[in-house]
Formats: sequence, C-alpha cells, structure tokens
Amino acid sequence: MLEELRITGLGVIEDATLPLGPGLTVITGETGAGKTMVVTSLGLLFGGRADAGRVRADPGRATVDGRLTLPAHLRAAVEGRIVDAGAEIDDDGTLLMSRTLTAEGRSRAHVGGRTVPVAVLGEVGERVFALHGQSDQLRLLRPAEQRAALDRYAGPEHEKLLGRFAELYTRWRAVEDDLADRRANARQRSQEADLLRLGLDEISRVDPQPGEDELLREEAQRLEHVEGLRSAAQLAHVSLTGTGDGDDVVDVLSLLSTARRTLEAQTGVDRVLGELAARLDEVATLAGDVTTELGSYLASLDADPGRLQEVYERRAALRALTRKYAEDVDGVVAWADRARAKLGELDTSDELLEELDRERRRLHGEVADLAATLSAARQEAAGRFAADVTVELAGLAMPHARIHVVVAPKPAGGGATVPTADGTEAGVGPDGADDIELRLLPHPGAPAQPLQKGASGGELSRVMLAIEVVFAGVGGPPTLVFDEVDAGVGGTAAVEIGKRLARLARDHQVLVVTHLPQVAAFADRHLVVAKDTGGAVTTSGVRVVEHTDRARELARMLAGLPDSDLGIAHAEELLSVADREKSNP
Repeated sequence: MLEELRITGLGVIEDATLPLGPGLTVITGETGAGKTMVVTSLGLLFGGRADAGRVRADPGRATVDGRLTLPAHLRAAVEGRIVDAGAEIDDDGTLLMSRTLTAEGRSRAHVGGRTVPVAVLGEVGERVFALHGQSDQLRLLRPAEQRAALDRYAGPEHEKLLGRFAELYTRWRAVEDDLADRRANARQRSQEADLLRLGLDEISRVDPQPGEDELLREEAQRLEHVEGLRSAAQLAHVSLTGTGDGDDVVDVLSLLSTARRTLEAQTGVDRVLGELAARLDEVATLAGDVTTELGSYLASLDADPGRLQEVYERRAALRALTRKYAEDVDGVVAWADRARAKLGELDTSDELLEELDRERRRLHGEVADLAATLSAARQEAAGRFAADVTVELAGLAMPHARIHVVVAPKPAGGGATVPTADGTEAGVGPDGADDIELRLLPHPGAPAQPLQKGASGGELSRVMLAIEVVFAGVGGPPTLVFDEVDAGVGGTAAVEIGKRLARLARDHQVLVVTHLPQVAAFADRHLVVAKDTGGAVTTSGVRVVEHTDRARELARMLAGLPDSDLGIAHAEELLSVADREKSNP
C-alpha cells in the first residue's frame, strides 16, 4: 500500500504532498489543476518513462517520493530484488522510493536511501501497482491485449502452460530454421568447411602449444648470448665463493662471516650491534642461496649450435601460422578451437540432416499437442471470463449487455502451422495457435461486435472496469490507479462505477482521478487538487476534504456552484446514498 506521495517541480505542481491510505481514495479538482501530474508522478515512481518536458524550469529538477508498505505475501519476492540492488526494506516492511528527473533529461532512482537502476522501480511496480487510464482502453482493443487478458484470467497454472509452450515453440523453430539453412546453403557451407579443414590440417602439423612462441624467444636469446651469460655468471660466482685463480680473489661469503662474528663479539656492550649481526646472517644466507643457483645456472648453459638452429626453425613455423590465423600462438590455438566448433555447425551430411529432420518432426508434434491443450484451456476460461464480465456489466448499468470471448484458430498464412482437430491447418506463434477476440452485444437483438466496433467510449470504460473487477477476484497488484476511466459516463452508470470501485477497495488500495461526483461520493478519502492565485499548485493546494468541505466540492462537481445551498443539499444526499451502498455487504 502506498501511504504517502510527495511531488516537487513536476508540471504545474511546485510542491504537493498526498496523504494516502487503504480503501478508495479519489482525487478531484478543476481542469488544469494538476490531477494528471499526480498520475504521471505515480508512473515515474514505479519506473515509468521520464519526460523532461514535464520538469518545471525553476528549480529545473522534479522529484517524486513515495512511502510504500509491502503486504506480507509480496515482501519476500520484492525484498530479494531490493537487496540484490544494494538497498533494504525497513523492519516494519516500509519501503522508501524516490525518482528524480532533471530538465536535461537525467533520471535517478533511489530505494531505501540507496541509488539503484530505474529498472528496479519498475520491477517493484509490476508486483504492487497497476495504472489504468484511457490509453488502457485503447490497448484493450488490440487482439494481443485481449489474449493476454484471457490468459491472465485463466490463472497461474495456465500461465505455466503458456510458458512451457513458448519454450517448446522456440526450440522447434530453432531446429526448423537450422535444418532449412543447412539444406539451402549446403554448397556454401561445404566450401567454408573445406577452408576450415585446410587451416586445421596446417595447424595440426605444426602442433603449436600455448605460450610456446614466448618460451622459444627466451631460449633463442639465451643461446645467442651464451658466452656473455657464462662470463657474467662465473664472475659473480667467483666473487661470492673466492674459488677463482690467484691469491687476490675476494671471498664475499668469508667477509660477511668475519663481519658478523666481529659484531657479535660486541653484543654484550651494545645490543644494536647484535641486531645488525643478525641481519648480516640473513644476508649471508641469501648470498649462499644465490651462489647455489648460479652454480646450477652455469651447469645448464649449453652452447649447442644444433639446438639454436632447431629453435630458429620452430619459430619460423610458428610465425607462418601467426601470419595467417592470429597475432600470436595463443590466438592460433583459439582459432583452431573455434574452427572445430564451426565445423559441427557447417555439417551438411545426410546423417545429420536426417537426425535434424527427425528432431524437427518430434518437436512439431509436441508443439501441436500442447497448442491443442492450450486452446482447450482458453476455450474453458473464455466461457467463465465472459460470464463474469457480463455479470459485472449488469451492475454497471448495462443490464442487457453481453460479452462473448471468441477463441478461433489463427489463419494459416505463410508462417508456421499446426494441425487442428477438424483436419485443417492453423497458424502458430510463441503464444499459441489461437486468436482471441472480445465481442460486445450491447442489447438483445443486436449482433455481437468486436469491441473496437461495437462499444462507445462510455461502454468501453465500463467494460474495462468490469474486467478489472473480475481480475481483482483472482489476485493482481494490491494498489490500483484509475485515471478518468469514467470518461463518457454519467447518471446511473456513474453511480454503478462508484459502487464497483468501492467494492474493489475492500481488498485493494484504489486511487481514482475523476470528474464525476457520483464516483467521488464513494471515496473513503477525498483529495482536492487546486490552483493558487499564481497558477501553481503548492503544498496547501492538495488537501483532504471532509464533512462540509467535501459536500462543497461535490456541489462544485455537480453544478459548478460550491456555495449553492441546493447544490450542497444534493451533494449531501449523494454522500448519504453512497454511505448506504458501502455499508451493504
């Protein structure tokens, strides 16, 4: 549940705070007062598209802050995503969310005081928030949206079935496309495979090893300079051990030993000399290690001209490969690995084609079977869905209207097809082999027409609300926002819309932007957005109205006369009727 919303610097709104709560909250006000910005801010808070043109020039930054309390059944799922993003939920389940937009178009999102990607707000919004406006009515006219509505109504098990079908369909199409490509491009694939085999044969004859070129370079350098290396190593070895010719050779190890013993003799007088003696002992140990390694190095030096020639020839062979296939030997080895994998993809042998064809036919059969199961499930759900929506339409002042949900095979065009029960072919896609169409029969004797042809604006509003009420009975987000979905409706139908929204609000938090007093009368909380004399909406411009103030606002909505005694009397009567309806279970 959204407990509070604060908006600053967005459109005509300079600074406004909306206290929200459970049940039905209506937002009313004169045209241009900023009601649309309230809906826009909710979209921004839950990850919607940002429009920099909505940001006020002063201060050049718009901010939307919201305080959200997560219901227990959603907390675990939402908390996992929030924690992954580096934020956290308060111990009481409260979540602070914020969205900032600058006039230059930069957008930032925060959750729990931590910066997060805007997508995180959208992921939270998908679980806790649903926005319905007049654009949603237009979306409802699209066949894909009507199919999605039926699938959503059918329930979670049906959606799992739909997910399995989409996965199976993707695998089938991948095998189908692979087989078709291998058959259509067999000659080109064979030529490419021959070139790869030639390269692999050349590389395999040389058999390069990872890092071999660098090792050979180092070995060649040693062999080319072996005499100089031997002289340097011998001189260093003699300097350390004193094993050279003549009596004047200085023995470094003996000198270190003498220095250490001399200092140790004075340790009793000054402990500093003892510490230095210990360090000299470490130096002597290190020098001894170096002496041993120099001896091993001298023994390993080999001035073999034959070996040097072998190294030159091997390096030449490797350079021939690097000129063709990669910059270094490691790259040549990687090229060979990729070439072997590519050969498998280029295979057009009869054995492989037969195997792929068997797999294609097997997957196609499974797709056809699952498509039939999906169609049957949609047929069953369509009857229930139509009946439930029809019942709701009767309560929305359309007592003779009927909704029909037609589940028909997709036309078998030039794309993929599956067989149907009557032996014909139907088109198939990742969402199945069915076209779904909602049809409205407005009154007895009239033909059932598709929504886009048979429904007026007011009727479409009521159909959408009826569908949402039906959806509420099978779950859905806990917070629902309706932006003037009652457009084109009045009279008795408006009262019935108010009743339905109040009924939705028993189990959901419902926020409604409306111009209809018949709808506003059913509110548990009534907010009014009003301009100040400067034409901007300030904090004091959004207020909760109660008692007399609420009757005055309804009178303004009824006749534009908030101070009319007759208008206020009519408003109070409307409030009384709404209270009686709400108290009736």
